Amino acid sequence: MSVRFLAVGALASALSSIAPVQCAHDPDPTLRREDTAGDALWNLAQRFEAEKKPDAARETLQYLVDTYPSNRHVGEAKESLKRLGGATAATDGG
Repeated sequence: MSVRFLAVGALASALSSIAPVQCAHDPDPTLRREDTAGDALWNLAQRFEAEKKPDAARETLQYLVDTYPSNRHVGEAKESLKRLGGATAATDGG
């Protein structure tokens, strides 16, 4: 019975030594496209504006403000909504 535990322990040790290789990721933050879902929404709204799709930009910005109110782009999103004519009373508060 102790041989079985010894074998299981040896197998677990061997597997744990290769796990970092399997789970490795690139720690360089400059390679990330977006930091959060809110950042991705902000970038999407910017693309919609550049493509002259103001309705899609408004909807995306409104979703960003409503769903991710603490995102770093919320202030900019509210300003963009005002400019695009899509700000609501709920989003004008801050």
